[in-house]
Order: sequence, then structure tokens, then C-alpha cells
Amino acid sequence: QVQLVESGGGLVQPGGSLRLSCVASGSIFRFSAMGWYRQAPEKQRELVAKITSGGSTNYADSVKGRFTISRDTAKNTVFLQMSMLKTEDTAVYYCKAEKLLLSMRDYWGQGTQVTVSS
Repeated sequence: QVQLVESGGGLVQPGGSLRLSCVASGSIFRFSAMGWYRQAPEKQRELVAKITSGGSTNYADSVKGRFTISRDTAKNTVFLQMSMLKTEDTAVYYCKAEKLLLSMRDYWGQGTQVTVSS
């Protein structure tokens, strides 16, 4: 039983910044990776950024150079620093914990809305 709680979403103007947080109910090292996904209306959910338990990161091409994923392992928290936001970034952002063992499953947070609009 794992809980993931996202926060930090809101309304921001184009060019602005937001930092999203995902707090897990336990060590994030139980998972192979932590990721941020987003889903806009009428679109499929897509990977935004991921960080593995070893610290490797990868990003969607659309956010490279603007978004940064990081973690505070002592606080069981993963962050997504979002800068130079565009209207196209508007979506519900979800935190995902990817299972490490066959006896586990993936977990999703409830999502937090990010709206970029002037």
C-alpha cells in the first residue's frame, strides 16, 4: 500500500515557473524509478520526466532545457521544476512510482492541474 501525493499545480502565465512535488508514503528506493506524466484534454498520457533509483534522468523532448526532475530521498519526495512554461504545458500532471519487484505494482498519484494562460 503506497500513497503518492502531488502538489504545486496552479495557474501561471506563459514564461512563468512552477515546482511540483510528489511525496511518497515511504522510501522511493522501493521503486525502480519515479516519474512525472501529464495528460491534456483529448490527448494520451505522456511521460514528462523520469529519475531512476540510481539517479539517472530522462525527459520528453518538448520539455528538455525547461524542466528538471530531482529528489529529496530523506523526505521521500520527487520534484519537477518547471520553467519557461508554455500554454502547451497545460495538463494534469501525475506522479508515478514504477515497481522494482514482481511482487509490487506501479502506483499513481491523484494528479495536480497545471494551467498556463495569459
